[in-house]
Amino acid sequence: MKSDVTFADITSLSIKTYRMEEEFEFGFTEDPKFSVERYEEMIRNQDQYFFDAQAFENIIDYYIEKNDPAKALQVVEYARNQHPFAAIFLIKQAQLLVVTNRMSEAFSALDKAEMLEASEADIYIIRGNLYENMERFSEALENYEKALDMAEEKDDILLHIAYVYQNMGDYGSAITYLKRCLQHNMENQDALYELAFCYDVMDNQQESVQFYMQYIDNEPYSYAAWYNLGNAYTKLSLFEKAIDAYDYAILIKDSFASAYFNKGNALVNLEKFAEAIEVYRQTFEYEQPNGDTYCAIGECYEKLEQMDEARSFYKKSVRLDPKLADAWFGIGVTLDFEERYFEALHFYKKALDIDALNPDYWFAIADAEYKLGHMDKAEEAYEKVVEMNPLDVDAWLDYSSILYEQERLVDAIEVMSQAIKNNPEAAELYYRMVAYLFAKGEYNEALAQLEIALTSDPEKHYILFDYLPQLQKNKIIVDIIARYMK
Repeated sequence: MKSDVTFADITSLSIKTYRMEEEFEFGFTEDPKFSVERYEEMIRNQDQYFFDAQAFENIIDYYIEKNDPAKALQVVEYARNQHPFAAIFLIKQAQLLVVTNRMSEAFSALDKAEMLEASEADIYIIRGNLYENMERFSEALENYEKALDMAEEKDDILLHIAYVYQNMGDYGSAITYLKRCLQHNMENQDALYELAFCYDVMDNQQESVQFYMQYIDNEPYSYAAWYNLGNAYTKLSLFEKAIDAYDYAILIKDSFASAYFNKGNALVNLEKFAEAIEVYRQTFEYEQPNGDTYCAIGECYEKLEQMDEARSFYKKSVRLDPKLADAWFGIGVTLDFEERYFEALHFYKKALDIDALNPDYWFAIADAEYKLGHMDKAEEAYEKVVEMNPLDVDAWLDYSSILYEQERLVDAIEVMSQAIKNNPEAAELYYRMVAYLFAKGEYNEALAQLEIALTSDPEKHYILFDYLPQLQKNKIIVDIIARYMK
């Protein structure tokens, strides 16, 4: 079988012609399958038939749909030989060369196509895609802008320009082009979601809400707009409004599983755990159960202190997604609640194996080790927590507490000093420091720290007495506190 046939070869042969007009003359149909069958017959017979440009396009598209780029490229070669001045086949060739990762050849094909038909928008779209993938963003933008001037359908090009600006970190420009995209096509769902993403990155939820409300005024039945509005309200902690927006999205598209899921999350934030469970369950009517939803249901049962149910759903979650760390952690939490600390520790560590940089997992491990009496391991775990999250005041307090219980007052005071450096506004740290300093006998420094604590938040002075009740009988301390409380 000949693999490469030149245009000269074809002209020197006795050629069977299968032009579309001749097909009509002989009673043939315009069905693209007919062209494919004739082309494959030609290959089998090692013959040369003539096809018009449209027939070749049909054959190429057939192999593209069959996900066979090699055969599609072979057809392109035949087409280019028979129609050397048709830019469309160079454009098709470039698309296929991109798919087969032959980038330099794709650029070459596009250059040739541009020489034949410089006003063809697809040339610049494909070239823009190539430059975008190579992170040569200015060249990508230049080509997309050229395509924009030539194309009748502009929304997808505007969307691509927005993607480039996103990749450049210029989210303001991306928003401008996404809005232009929606002006051309109000139903472009990708643009709606990307716009929400850009507002999220810029932490500009107020403007996001304003945009989607204006959009909904023109397109009240856009479920995607209502959904994104709900997400914006959620990020603003306006959960009641978020639920209303999700309800409208569901009313328009009752199979919108993501809207049910996010509505469930909003209900969780309102601590309406039983309602959230019912909403999460509704997602199962429209999509297969997944680990995230089972985990969310498990967390609701955990908050309701129905630990058997919670553990059941967490286990379903890890069966579907063994890499879901939060579900393994949730199993540990349910066991910890039942004072099964050794078992809880096993599941906390499984979560940690998946996400070793999660300070919440380390905190839980530290607490479990402490409850099991493993002070050295608890101390190591607390060190990890405050290293990863030095703003966790509770972790600093618990860490210092286990040192205090072991009568390591110097170490406890040093930990409190580090805690205060990282959280200078946290009054509870100063009150704890006062307790440790009194316990060590450093009264003057203790009173100085007490003044700082009372200046910061006098209402929290009870923390000092909770930790060292005997100080309630100390007249100096009581008098100082009374002065600040007035």
